Amino acid sequence: MQKYCIFKLNFRKDVIIFFFYIFDEDANTTVPVEIDNEYNEELEFFFDDKIRKIWHKQEQEWYFSILDVILYLTESSDPKQYLKKMKHRDPELSSKWGTICTPLKMKSKDGKFRQCQATNTEGILRIIQSIPSKKAEPFKLWLAKVGREWLEEAADPELSFERMIRTYRQKGYPEKWIEQRLRTIDSRKQLTDEWKRDNIDDSRQYATLTNILTKTWSGKNVKEYKEYKGLHKESLRDNMTNVELALNQLAEVSATAISQAKNPHGFLETKETVISGGTIAGNARRELEQRIGKSVISPLNAQTPFLLDDSDENSDL
Repeated sequence: MQKYCIFKLNFRKDVIIFFFYIFDEDANTTVPVEIDNEYNEELEFFFDDKIRKIWHKQEQEWYFSILDVILYLTESSDPKQYLKKMKHRDPELSSKWGTICTPLKMKSKDGKFRQCQATNTEGILRIIQSIPSKKAEPFKLWLAKVGREWLEEAADPELSFERMIRTYRQKGYPEKWIEQRLRTIDSRKQLTDEWKRDNIDDSRQYATLTNILTKTWSGKNVKEYKEYKGLHKESLRDNMTNVELALNQLAEVSATAISQAKNPHGFLETKETVISGGTIAGNARRELEQRIGKSVISPLNAQTPFLLDDSDENSDL
C-alpha cells in the first residue's frame, strides 16, 4: 500500500526535473518517480541588468555573478562578507561550494575583465534558499507555482496543453502558429515512440537522430539552425515559422511512416529511416523555394512572434 507522496525540484541545464517520492509501506521503501520537462524560462529575464551574466559556450548555459545576486537580493554593503556568513550558517552549502562556484572572467565597473565567483541556474537557486530576502520571495512564489501546476498536470495531462496554449498567447504568437505548433508536438511524440520501438533508449542517440533529421531537411544541424536564429537555450521549434514547422513535421511524419514499414532494429538502421524521412521534407523545401524564389529557412525568432505566422505568404506548401 502506498502511504504518502511528496515532491521536490532539482535543476539541470534547461530541464526542470520533478521527483515524486512514493513510500511503499509493504516494501518499506521510498521510490522516486522522475518526470522531465523542457522549460525555457531564464533567470536572466527575471533579474535586471544589475546581475552580470555570461553565456558559457561549451556548457551551453548562463552563468551569473554570485556577488551581484547577493547584492541585488540583500542590498548588503559588503556582499563578500555576507557570502562568508551565509556559508558559515549553511554548512551544506559551504560543503558543496566547490561544485556550485565556477570562477569566470566578467566585466567589472572599470571595464576590465576580472575573475569573479559565478554559478549556473542550479547554483543560483541553491544560493537563493539561503538568502532571507523579500526580493527573493517573488521568485520563490513563482517556483512554488510551477510545482503546483505540474502536480495538477500529472493528474490531468490536458491541463498542460491548456497552459501551453495560454503561454503562447501571452507571448503574442498568432493562433495559426499555435495550431501548427500543437500538431508538431503530436508528430514528434509519434516519432520518439517509434524510436523506442526500434530499441533506441539512449538520450544521446535521440539527440543525434534529431540532429540528422534537422540537417537533412533544412541543410543545418540544430546548433547551426539555432545560431542562425540567434538562439541559445531556447526551443528551436518555438522559434520556427509556420512553414518551417510544417516541413519539420513532414520530416518527422515521413521518418515515422518509413520506420513502421521497414521495422529497423537499433541505431544504424533507424538512422537510415531518419535520413529517408528528412530527404522527403528536404526535397519539398527545395521545390517550394524554387517556386517562391527565396529560402524558407528564416532568421526570425520569437522576439517578434507575430512574424512567425507566414502561412498566407507561403500558401504553396
